[in-house]
Order: sequence, then C-alpha cells, then structure tokens
Amino acid sequence: MNTKLRSATDLICRFIALKSGLAGIAILFLLIAVSTYAITAVPLDSFRQWNNPNYWIRYPKSAMPAWTNIFSSKKQPEHLIMDHAVVTKGFDQGVKNITYTYRFAYNYDFFPNDFMLTYALEYNSTPPIFDVQVTRPDGESLDLISSSLPSPEGPHYVFKDTLFSTESQIHESLRNYVDKYSYNVDPTRPEVMLFSKKDNQTVLKGIYTFSITFSFFDENNDDKILNSEFILGGRVFGLLGTDELRHDLSIGILWGTPVALFIGLFVAIASTFIGLFYGLSAAYKGKKTEPTLMIIVQIVINIPVLFILIILAITIGRSIFLIVGFFTLFGWVGMALISRTMGLQIKSYAYVEAAKLLGESDIKIIFRHIVPQLLPFTFASIALSVPSAILGESGLSFIGLGDPTIPTWGQILHDAQSSDAAARGMWWWVMPPGVMIGITTVAFVLISRALEAIVNPKMKRI
Repeated sequence: MNTKLRSATDLICRFIALKSGLAGIAILFLLIAVSTYAITAVPLDSFRQWNNPNYWIRYPKSAMPAWTNIFSSKKQPEHLIMDHAVVTKGFDQGVKNITYTYRFAYNYDFFPNDFMLTYALEYNSTPPIFDVQVTRPDGESLDLISSSLPSPEGPHYVFKDTLFSTESQIHESLRNYVDKYSYNVDPTRPEVMLFSKKDNQTVLKGIYTFSITFSFFDENNDDKILNSEFILGGRVFGLLGTDELRHDLSIGILWGTPVALFIGLFVAIASTFIGLFYGLSAAYKGKKTEPTLMIIVQIVINIPVLFILIILAITIGRSIFLIVGFFTLFGWVGMALISRTMGLQIKSYAYVEAAKLLGESDIKIIFRHIVPQLLPFTFASIALSVPSAILGESGLSFIGLGDPTIPTWGQILHDAQSSDAAARGMWWWVMPPGVMIGITTVAFVLISRALEAIVNPKMKRI
C-alpha cells in the first residue's frame, strides 16, 4: 500500500513539475467553476426554455454587449428590464390605488427602440382601471394611456397583458402634446417623442419616471397585482449581447460549459475504458478469441462514422444523450488496438507468467498486474479524447444535427451561421462559443501532453 502511495505521489509531483500540466489544470478548474456557477446561479428555466421564443421575448434582438459603449464616443441605449418598482398604495373615496414607479437615468446618444409594460392582475367583479404616465427630465408629465381592463369571467379572474409602445391609444394620447414641441414630432413614434428635447429632435438626457397606477373598485379589497415589469428597448445588452432569436448569449455560453464537459468527459472515459478492457481481453486470451475480437474492431474502424452519425441523428433522434451514446459506440476502437498491442508485451513479462503458475484467475491477473501498467497511458488517452468528443458534438450541431432543445456551443454557432452572423458583422455571436471550444480543447491537450511526458520520459518536457 505504501509503495502504491509513493508511486501516486511521485506521479503527482512529476505532473506538477510540468508547466503544460499546470496550465491545463488551471484552465480546467476555471471551466469547472463556470459550470458550477451556471448550475447553481443561472435559472434552470433558461436551460429548459432555450428553444421557446416566448421565454426570450423580453430581451432585445441582435443587441451588442453592453461593455462596447466603453469604446464608443456615441453611447448606444442599453436594454433595460425593470422588474423591481417603487410601490405606493392609497385610498380615495373607496377606490384602492396602487402605483408602480420605474425611475431610471437615460444618458445615451440615441433613442430607445421601443418600450413595453407587462402586468398581471387578479380581480373578482368590477374591472380595474390603469393609467400610465411618464415624467421627463425637464419636469414635463405626459399621460400615455387610461383604460379599463376586461370584465372578469369568474371569481379570482387573472388577466395578463403587455402594453407596447406601438399601441394606437398611446399614439392618440400623445397627439395632445405635439404643440409643446417647436418642430414637427411624430406621435406614432413615442420612443422618439418622449425622449426628445422640445426645441430639436435630439435626446433629452436625464432621469425619467414611468408610473403605472391601477385603480381597484372591489369593496372587499380582494383584488391584487400579481406582477409588473417595465422594459425599455435598447441596442446593447448584457455581457455577451443577444442573437437574432433574442437569446442572452452569456446564458447560452454559461450553460454550454457543463454540457461540453459532460459530453467530453463521459464519452472519453467510457470509450477509453471500453477499448482498454476490450483490447486487453483480446491480448490476454489469444488463440481463437483474439482474431474474432480483432475482426469486430476492423469492421467498426472502417465504418464511415460521420455518415453513420448523420443517419442515426436523422432516423433515431438528436437528444444529447443519444449523441453521447453514438460517440461512445464508435470511439473505443482506437484504444482497443493500442491496449491490445501493449497487453501482448506485458503478458509475456515474468511476473505475469508467475501469477499464472500460482493459479491466479485471468480477471485478477488483468486487473492486478496489467491494468496498473497502462493507467498513466489511459489517463493521457482520456485527456486527449475529451476535445475530440466536444469537437464532434459541435460539428454535428453546426450542421444542424445536434440537440436543438438545449444551449450548446455548437448549437449557438449553428444559429449564427444560419443567420449569416459573420457576414453581418455580429462578432459577439460567433466569437464566444468558438473561443470556449478552443479554450476547452487547449486545456485537455495540455493535460494530455503532460501525462504523455510522464509516460514517455524521452518527450520534451515543458
């Protein structure tokens, strides 16, 4: 036991002495940290609803990352999703008034794209009334809409709706304020009119306040507001921006990390150990068993894998678990050939022959005397197989045969290619998934190189 412990300690010390191994491990720990953050901090619904357009309707379309404003003299408006408001309540002659106030600074050089208000209420008998008002930095207050909600269809009736800036009622209300401007304004474009100066059509910067007041007339006061949210449409958003489908790309990149590690590690470990024991079984048994097993290997190794994977993805399905199974099914043959060759050498060693003479079982000999000799090479093979699995899944997803229901780096690249993102200059859609694939690949290649240097001391150590 002490000998094995010293051997393991020596192996770790030799690995740490190699710069490539340390760099690979550092990157791997970073990827694990990102995966942990995605699993624990990012809402799980964003993973489950990745392919549901309604889930992403609040996000902007094809928005650049927010930090790009740092490098621009003209500041693009940031997309704001405000789901926390200042709530005030009051009673006036038996009417309960609840006001949600959204206050924000607008210091950008361009007008917003639009704005919308999402709300949900529960009421019983008399329909509530809601009023929307905006107060500009110059102190001017404009009433945008005053409307009654539909009559309830039963007790505890829940009504959900979204008020868009394109509503005709808002346009009609704004016509009452066109005389306040010294130039011709277009009330059908409230996102411009509300944020314009009065003397010229340039952005009026400062603090804006949008107030939404709900008036309830139910004497029992059972009516209530379930939620309210104000969204100001902008052209930049978040850390990595959004794509044509309104996906928050930072969420996609975060979720893609644990998915990539799962695919790479599961396929690499499963296929490597399947190939290891398959090849060792062929080498150790010999006689008629070895040729039969090797014929199977030759058949599998000559199958056009990409073509078969495409056929299987089309006919059976594109679930991520099926893809992992397909890669494992075809990924073990290389290790089987190598382990067979090495097993033929090891089984002729004196201590293996001695174990046979002492009557040890074949399984015991393989696991006790042969497998330990191949473990360093096995770990190196696993590390080198992880990038192949990740690149394989990314390649399938890129050509449209991956699992479209979950965010993977390959799926993000497929969506970008389908929308001509590169040709349209949408670099934030193309670069992050490509960089993440490259970083992950480099991490495992460095680890594999360090392990190979330990297995083969003649290799150059870096």
